[in-house]
Amino acid sequence: MSIAWLNPQAALDAATSTVRAEFEIRNLTEETWRAADGFGIGYHLFDRASGTLIVDGARVRLERDVEPGGEAHVRMEFELPAEDGEYQTVISPMREDVCWYYDRGWPFLLVETTTKDGVAALHRTRVTEKQALRRERELRGVGHAFVYPVLTIWRNRALIRVMAKRDIMGRYKGSFGGAFWTIINPLLLMLTYFFVFGVVIRDPSRSRSEFALYFLAGMLPWLPFSEAAGRSPGVILENRNLIKKLVFPVDTLPVNLVASGLVTELFAVALYCAFLLALRHSIPMTVIWLPVLLIPQILFTTGVSWFLAGLGAYVKDLGQMIGFVLTIWFFMTPICYPENQMLAKAPILAKNPMYVLVRAYRSIFLENQHPAFGALWKFSLLAVVVFVLGHAWFYKLRKSFADMI
Repeated sequence: MSIAWLNPQAALDAATSTVRAEFEIRNLTEETWRAADGFGIGYHLFDRASGTLIVDGARVRLERDVEPGGEAHVRMEFELPAEDGEYQTVISPMREDVCWYYDRGWPFLLVETTTKDGVAALHRTRVTEKQALRRERELRGVGHAFVYPVLTIWRNRALIRVMAKRDIMGRYKGSFGGAFWTIINPLLLMLTYFFVFGVVIRDPSRSRSEFALYFLAGMLPWLPFSEAAGRSPGVILENRNLIKKLVFPVDTLPVNLVASGLVTELFAVALYCAFLLALRHSIPMTVIWLPVLLIPQILFTTGVSWFLAGLGAYVKDLGQMIGFVLTIWFFMTPICYPENQMLAKAPILAKNPMYVLVRAYRSIFLENQHPAFGALWKFSLLAVVVFVLGHAWFYKLRKSFADMI
C-alpha cells in the first residue's frame, strides 16, 4: 500500500459550479512526504466519454511534512466546465516535475460530475485506481461501440437530411437537368452496361428483356454502395472548412453520402418496378422484403464509408485507388453475367458480401421468393461488425483531421 484516503467528501456549489473536496490522507510508504521536495495534492479533469485531459488543475501544498504512518488534512476546490458533458476529476498526490502518483498505481479520489444546459451536478465520489478505471472505460467503450454510432445518426438525422439534400442539389446546380440528373445518371450507366453485355456481348440463352431485368436487379444494391464508397475517401477534404472552423459532427459526413446514394436507389427501384409492370404486368408481393434487405445494406455501406473517409484524410491517393478496387469488385459480383457461370469457375466468390445482396434482390423482384435466410443473417452479422468497426476507426482518427488537411 502507498496511501490511504480517510473520510473523503465532496460538495457542489451549484451557483458557481465549484466542487469543494475535503479528506485526510495517510502515508503508507517508507518515505517522508516533504512540501519542500515539491510534494502536494493536485487534480486532473477529464472528459468521461473520450478520456481526454481538459484541465491540469492547481496544486495544494501540504502544511507540514508527512512522515511514514502520518496523516494530513486537505481541502481543495475546482470549477467545472460550463460546456455540457460528463466529467471525471482525479485527485491525487504528485511531485512537481517528477510524477503524478496515480500514474504509478496509487489509489486516488475520483469525483464524477455532469454539466447539462449549463447546470452542474455531482454524482459520485469514490476511491479507485487507474487500472480499475481503465477496465471500466474499456467495458463502457464496448457498449458505446454499438450504441454511439446509432445515436450519432439519430441525433443528427435532421442535419443528415439537409446535408444529403444539399449534396444532391449541389452536384447538379446550374445544369439544365438539375436534380433530375439523380435519376438520369444511374439510368445512363445502367443503359451503357446493358448495351455492352445485353447487345454486344449477348447471352443467347436469355432474351434482351429477361437480361435487362436480371441485370438491373443486380444494379439496384450496387449503385448506392459504389456511389458512397467511391466518394468517401475525399469527403473530409471536400468539407475541410466545416472541420477546421466549426464544432461539427464530423461522423455525419460519410453518412450524408450513404443517404444520397439511398435516394438514388429509391428512384431506381421506382423505375425498376415500372419496367416490371411493362414487361411482366405485375410486381411480386415478395417486394415487401426490400426493407429487410435495406437495413444490413445501409449498415454495411455506412461502415465501409466511415473506414474509407477516415483513411482518405491520411492517404490522399485513396480516391484514385478505390475507383480501381470498385471496378474489380463490380466484375467479381455476378451483376452483368450469369451467377452459375461465376460459381462454377470460382466458388469462393459466393462469399462476396455484395453477391448476397444481388442474389437477394433478384429473389424478391424476379423469382417471387423470400431471400435466402442462411446467407442473409451472415451478411447482416458482417454488416453490424463493419458498421461498428468502421465507426470506431473513424472516431479514433477524427481528432487529427484538422491537422492532416
